Amino acid sequence: MAYYSDEIIEEVRSRTDIVEVISQYVNLQKKGTQYFGLCPFHNEKTGSFSVSPQKQMYYCFGCGAGGNVFSFLMAYENMTFKEAVEELAPKCGVTLPQREMTYQEKQRADKRSRLFEINKEAAGYYYKMLRSDAGKQAMDYFNKRGLTPDTMHKFGLGCTSKYSDSLYKYLREKGYEDEILKDCGLITIDEKRGGHDKFWNRAMFPIFDANGKVVAFGGRVMGDGEPKYLNSPETEIFNKSKTLFGLYFARKTRREQFILCEGYMDVISLHQAGFDNAVASLGTALTEGHAGMLKRYVKDVYLSYDSDGAGQKAALRAIPILKNAGISCRVINMSPYKDPDEFIKALGAEEYEKRIAQAENSFMYQVRMLQNNYDMTDPEKKSDFQKEAARMIVTEFPTQLERENYTESVAARFNIPRDALAKYILELGQSGITAKKDNSNRQYEAKPGKPKDDGMKMSQRLLLTWLVEEATLYSKIKEFVGPDDFEDGVYKQVATEVFKYCEANQPVDTARIVDLFMEDDERKTVAALFNTTVGELTDSSDLSKALKETLLRIKKNSLELAQKNGANLRSLVEGKKKLQRLERIEISI
Repeated sequence: MAYYSDEIIEEVRSRTDIVEVISQYVNLQKKGTQYFGLCPFHNEKTGSFSVSPQKQMYYCFGCGAGGNVFSFLMAYENMTFKEAVEELAPKCGVTLPQREMTYQEKQRADKRSRLFEINKEAAGYYYKMLRSDAGKQAMDYFNKRGLTPDTMHKFGLGCTSKYSDSLYKYLREKGYEDEILKDCGLITIDEKRGGHDKFWNRAMFPIFDANGKVVAFGGRVMGDGEPKYLNSPETEIFNKSKTLFGLYFARKTRREQFILCEGYMDVISLHQAGFDNAVASLGTALTEGHAGMLKRYVKDVYLSYDSDGAGQKAALRAIPILKNAGISCRVINMSPYKDPDEFIKALGAEEYEKRIAQAENSFMYQVRMLQNNYDMTDPEKKSDFQKEAARMIVTEFPTQLERENYTESVAARFNIPRDALAKYILELGQSGITAKKDNSNRQYEAKPGKPKDDGMKMSQRLLLTWLVEEATLYSKIKEFVGPDDFEDGVYKQVATEVFKYCEANQPVDTARIVDLFMEDDERKTVAALFNTTVGELTDSSDLSKALKETLLRIKKNSLELAQKNGANLRSLVEGKKKLQRLERIEISI
């Protein structure tokens, strides 16, 4: 759905410096005419992510992610196209046309925007409820937990009514129909009861996305009801495995690491105590999606999970997920207290700061947890533990330097004879046991999502690349090859646009062409077309010869397809004549 005219969108895009925007998220270094950095869309140690100020596009040679400034915000910040335009317009000095939408227009507005509206309305409703007479029980609960009015305001805390349909009635009065309410995650619609709230008689915690938009809620029951904590179900705007509670505030921290907790109150208590880098994974186990979100903002994460058995198991599950994402991990020891909230209340922020400074290396934590499974007074069990610790060192660390460092630390920490441990590690290595694959440093070919071209598409891609880079080429090839000679789909659409610019003797506006494609896979393909060099696609030192071979392949393929598809005789004859002329002439670059 078009919200703004093509002219407005083009003005925003052309006046926005893509390098300036992306450098807010990625550390870019200039090399030649382009900028390079670590790709924010996959884990890597060698920068394969490029940004071209000339083309106003980005492209990752590793995973294939690419596009213009709008598609970057859509991919990185999970914005819609409309939201990306509205984010950039005021920053580049473009005033977007403003007018009040009619009821009918609101009905036609895209679903995601309406779901955001509903969650915002609900957050305001819950916020006011907490500060009314009906919110006394929830307010007493928050006060008892030691939260200040400023903290409650910052996190938008609220509460529900004791009645099970109060929010439903409120949203209906605001003009929202059952059709959209049933998909917002806050309302249940059924034939017997009609519309009713999923949250009632609960203290409410709004869940913000990274941009500060309310996407869901968590609710703690007031009294003895079950479940004690309840989260919104997943919706079109809420993905539990990619949402972190507190991230909107933590992303603005000046600290170099994030503190990862388990619950809402842990995060809120830490922020109130001055630790504005705390986040939580909404009571669910940490996922690769969460780790990917964390990697966008920090390289180091400190785990501050509950100190009980469940919290220890959660930490042991989280550590390899964080490591696989390329995140360095340490574990905060909060004993004798269960969680950060209890710790802060008992010992205060200064003592918690000390525990951060003393946080344990994640591998040493894993070995310590392993030791708890063995009776260290039994020589056989003690030997079993020591052998398993050696195996962990071998499988975790690929280099001799790392193994020696950890051998020394583990031996000293767990009272293991160093020489004996080192000898056993050497034996394990010689027996063929190796370190796990380092997923953060895979070769480019192994990256998922990178478009793969067959031979004909490679030729077509090469020709389009040439046309973009060599302005004088079009006049030499236009009588032989046109957009209809390209395969149906993205390649033909791109060729049509490129040939239009060439025919008008204008530079090809590659970033604008990207906006014609809304699907991620299509954008990747287009980005790949416009972010390559001729040298990548041909090893021929004679570019004129390579060009002619490329034109011949494309034309021959086009004629073969036309014949198979039953093209009329006249067009086939004309096509063959062009091919014969092309075979006889020389084209120089």
